[in-house]
Amino acid sequence: MSGHTFVYGDDVDTDVIIPARYLNTPSAQELATHCMEDIDIDFARDVKEGDFIVAGENFGCGSSREHAPLAIKTCKVNAVIAKSFARIFFRNAINIGLVIIENDKLPDETKKGDKLELDLDNGVVKNLTTGKEYTFAPYPKEIQELVKAGGLVNYTREKMGVK
Repeated sequence: MSGHTFVYGDDVDTDVIIPARYLNTPSAQELATHCMEDIDIDFARDVKEGDFIVAGENFGCGSSREHAPLAIKTCKVNAVIAKSFARIFFRNAINIGLVIIENDKLPDETKKGDKLELDLDNGVVKNLTTGKEYTFAPYPKEIQELVKAGGLVNYTREKMGVK
């Protein structure tokens, strides 16, 4: 899994990930077209499948809207890598199968446009632009399966044999 980075600072809240004025939009695709627009007007236009969001402390703070990780996932972002995540954002992201990774060094050493490569199974992120490598605790096996299934609902359906 590799892609380029979009880099943000600390306290990126759910109101800038997906502004409240779009919360009545029923389509995840429509939400994605407004993802990050209050902090980066060009994000939705410029993001490519497999890219990464990199941020500082407390990513996803603010309200508990599930729309925020859904908008990011629908943009086909590989992962969000931050120093830390707001607790409810963390849980919402895992529930929908959005990969999120905590690392306290990578955000300070990564610039917008750097190319990253993610090895989720072994807990390694390589910055191919700088040559630096970062480790993180891999997800437990069950969470890896949940993410690979595309989230909790799909994972549960698979386990129950429901199509």
